[in-house]
Amino acid sequence: MSDDFGYFRTSEEHEMLRATVRSLAQAKIAPHAAEVDERGRFPQEARETLEANGLHAVHVPEAYDGAGADALSTVIVIEEVARVCASSSLIPAVNKLGSLPVQLSGSEELKAKYLGALARGEGLFSYCLSEADAGSDAAAMTTRAVRDGDAYVLNGVKRWITNAGVSDFYTVMAVTDPGKRSKGISAFVVEKGDEGVSFGAPERKLGIKGSPTREVYFDDVRIPADRIIGGEGTGFATAMKTLDHTRITIAAQALGIAQGALDYAKGYVRERKQFGKPIGDFQGIQFMLADMAMKLEAARQLTYAAAARSERSCTGGGDQELTFFGAAAKCFASDAAMEITTDAVQLLGGYGYSRDYPLERMMRDAKITQIYEGTNQVQRIVMARNLT
Repeated sequence: MSDDFGYFRTSEEHEMLRATVRSLAQAKIAPHAAEVDERGRFPQEARETLEANGLHAVHVPEAYDGAGADALSTVIVIEEVARVCASSSLIPAVNKLGSLPVQLSGSEELKAKYLGALARGEGLFSYCLSEADAGSDAAAMTTRAVRDGDAYVLNGVKRWITNAGVSDFYTVMAVTDPGKRSKGISAFVVEKGDEGVSFGAPERKLGIKGSPTREVYFDDVRIPADRIIGGEGTGFATAMKTLDHTRITIAAQALGIAQGALDYAKGYVRERKQFGKPIGDFQGIQFMLADMAMKLEAARQLTYAAAARSERSCTGGGDQELTFFGAAAKCFASDAAMEITTDAVQLLGGYGYSRDYPLERMMRDAKITQIYEGTNQVQRIVMARNLT
């Protein structure tokens, strides 16, 4: 690996963006976070706030009515929203995941139509890769797309689809040539309103309860042939290239969750008194906080460095180490978030275990960051392969 780690720097504009998003999130999103989790409802207030301020899909290029923000800006937006509500942070994160295949490999017509609609707030974008028997082994998918004249006909079921039923647009991976395994997979844009598209019941989950996760069913869904993303057989390569970039957004979500937990725990130990003084005065508590802050800052440095590599790759400069750094950032930051939120619950003692306080929610939300967009075991496989 390269010895030069000086690839990123937060500019004055980045810090202004952080302050703006933090203020909005604290005022408009945080007040609803507990109730969103309790009821398991979509955080509509967050969507409206983000769209009203152009923060729901900042990655979309200016050519398609977007902000044209760099990868680090996207990370900062997701991080600051996740600091108060992980479910809400999946709005900008999944918008990037769902639309990036179009941005990377789509025709100019697809980009203008769908990236433009996303940037203008005309619909959210989701990503349909996983299936019941094709999770870590995504190439084992069975959803089919058969060419029929000037159209493709899709049949199959996708599982664990974030924001399914709320999103209007879906990037769908489907087999067009069953004999070629990964090289026989193609990518398509499917709209929620296409005939034959339907959704299963929301999954009952441990965390991120405000972000609906459903199966998506495709029953003889006929879509125009020009909705293919790239050429036939290029879908799997596009999917993997997309994940190189978007694993960094999951790292950003993990950073935000962990930062929120650390902030709350620091405030608590200053106020909570035992044995006649604040518990934050005890060395054992101080050491816990020091370890939490150290892990978080290490995760942030790695994530921001990965974001810089993502930006160079997207702007044509290329970066041979992006795959490693994307996997490393996602893996390290999510492991750190799980440890930090667990320790934060511990610092509050019995109160940490109570739903009257936000830390048990943050701990539950942190867990998924170790699982989706590739489990952390898969991330370690990815990293190991790239070491050579």
